[in-house]
Amino acid sequence: MEDKKTAIYQSGKTLFSEHGFKDTNVAGITQLAGVSVGTFYNYYSSKEKLFMEIFLEENAKLKEQVMGSIDLNADPLTTIKALMAANLSGMSAHPILREWYNRDVFSRIEQQYIEDNGTEAVDFVYGSSIQLVRSWQAQGKMRADMDAELIMAMFASLIQVDMHKAEIGVQHFPQILDHLAEFIVDGLTK
Repeated sequence: MEDKKTAIYQSGKTLFSEHGFKDTNVAGITQLAGVSVGTFYNYYSSKEKLFMEIFLEENAKLKEQVMGSIDLNADPLTTIKALMAANLSGMSAHPILREWYNRDVFSRIEQQYIEDNGTEAVDFVYGSSIQLVRSWQAQGKMRADMDAELIMAMFASLIQVDMHKAEIGVQHFPQILDHLAEFIVDGLTK
C-alpha cells in the first residue's frame, strides 16, 4: 500500500517539476505511477492536496538548506538579507517552489490548505527562521515587545512585494527589497 502512495507522490513530483501544476493532471500522475485513478483518490482527495504535500516537503528542504548556508551569527540585517536572497534564489530555481509566484495557481491551493488545516498551519512560510528571531529577542538584538510571528510576517511581506515588482517597477528591484529589509530591521532593532 505504501509503495503505491510513494509511486503517486514521486510521479506527481516529477510531473509538477516538468510541466507545472496547471499542466499536470491526475490521469498523467496515475499513468506514470502505474496505478488507477481510483487508487490516487485512496491517498489524495485532489491534485491540490498532493501538490501541497510535495510543496511543503520541498519548502522545508529549502529552508533547512538556506539556514545551513548562511552565517546566523552575523548582525540581524546581514542575516535577514542573506536569508531573503538565498530563499528567493532557491524558490526561483526550483520548479515546484516557483509555483509560489504563480498567484493564479498558488492562491487557490493555499486557500484550500488554510481551510483544511487552519491559519496556524501556514508556518511553512517561516520555517525554522522564527527560532532565529526568538533568539535575537532573547539576546536583546531585536525588539521583544513584538510577537515573533508578527516579526516573521513583516519579513514574509517582503516576499509578497517581490511578487508585485512589475506593478511597482522592475527597474527598482532588488534595491527596493534591500531598503525595505533595512527599514524593517532598523525598526525592529532599536
